Amino acid sequence: MADLFDQAPGEHPSDTAPRPLADRLRPKKLSEVIGQDQVLGPEAPLGVMLSSGSLGSLVFWGPPGVGKTTIARLLADETDLHFVQISAIFTGVPELRKVFEQARHRRANGQGTLLFVDEIHRFNKAQQDGFLPHMEDGTILLVGATTENPSFELNAALLSRAQVLVLERLGLADLERLTQRAENELKLSLPLDGPAREALLEMADGDGRALLNLIEQVAAWKPEEKLGTDALATRLMKRAAKYDKGGDEHYNLISALHKSVRGSDPDAALYWLARMLEGGEDPRFLARRITRMAVEDIGLADPTAQTHCLNAWVTFERLGSPEGELALAQAVLYLALAPKSNATYKAFKAAAREARASGSEPPPKHILNAPTGLMKDQGYGQGYSYDHDAQDGFSGQNYFPDTVKRPVLYQPVERGFERELKKRLDYFAGLRTKRNKS
Repeated sequence: MADLFDQAPGEHPSDTAPRPLADRLRPKKLSEVIGQDQVLGPEAPLGVMLSSGSLGSLVFWGPPGVGKTTIARLLADETDLHFVQISAIFTGVPELRKVFEQARHRRANGQGTLLFVDEIHRFNKAQQDGFLPHMEDGTILLVGATTENPSFELNAALLSRAQVLVLERLGLADLERLTQRAENELKLSLPLDGPAREALLEMADGDGRALLNLIEQVAAWKPEEKLGTDALATRLMKRAAKYDKGGDEHYNLISALHKSVRGSDPDAALYWLARMLEGGEDPRFLARRITRMAVEDIGLADPTAQTHCLNAWVTFERLGSPEGELALAQAVLYLALAPKSNATYKAFKAAAREARASGSEPPPKHILNAPTGLMKDQGYGQGYSYDHDAQDGFSGQNYFPDTVKRPVLYQPVERGFERELKKRLDYFAGLRTKRNKS
């Protein structure tokens, strides 16, 4: 018996059976898809492919509920390809072999196959490699869907044979259009006042399918008058914000927090910190990353910044959550408002390059210890100037390998405490020049 997800173009389940609103409102044409003009517009990638008749394998990357499955199904309709849908979660090697075998039979009979693979990133490397020969010989046109960054999760060989298209979360205007379409389908107006209606859209968090599920719940209510935001919040449990502690959202949000701190925006930094904590992020991970921000982006412009972060970390360990999270928030505020310098970060990177370039060059002999007579005979320690005995406590000797031209690595900025360090650096540079001339 044919599987429900293995169907020819235009073939749909019976309209007589009860169907969820999300299924009833599934677009019948690509022009009905809401919110993905950057992919479907006339001059956008899919629009150009379809108009030129040159549709190739694709990977749709985007959050849940933005139309990945729908667009794939409609692409099959518009190109007269047989549509087959599988999920990487439930499909193993035997099932894949069967899918490829059936696609070969169709191809022999003159019909191509559009194979839609949901959650394609869940296939391992060997399974992903298994698609390649069937893509190359035209047995299948692959359309994969993933919520994870394809550059991290998919093989380079597969990515080289497919174009990645980014689908975006739906904006409030898109969600409002979808709501109006739902009201027309249900032949009613939602019993919500203006603010409550907007709150409902926000609860969907850019997910069209989630919005339609919420609308189905609200549409079943029969209140005597329109409900406000408080009544809506009482009747509906707010949908949790999308956050994957191991995936893209994890890295996107920590990047947003770090760049907000670097950009000296305490309000934005607090917002992203709260977003991560509300999403269930491990506060210890945040404590570690916040401390890194102090070292990387503030450094010696404010030497106490690192201490503030370490103290916040210790405070969290002592108080736990949620009380200790306030200490992390305090550290974030301090960092956002501290003077910024990445001079230490850049100097260390430059030093690493110098170290790699110079290889195993030894230190100059005059700064080597000579605990044995043989080492003294070899010149170890000869000519060393003890800085405490020198004028101004500074000898100006060379401490780099003899073959390495003295580089300038640390260049403090004219901000915060590094302004004072720059004065000291310039002072010692002047003394060094003076001593070397004498």
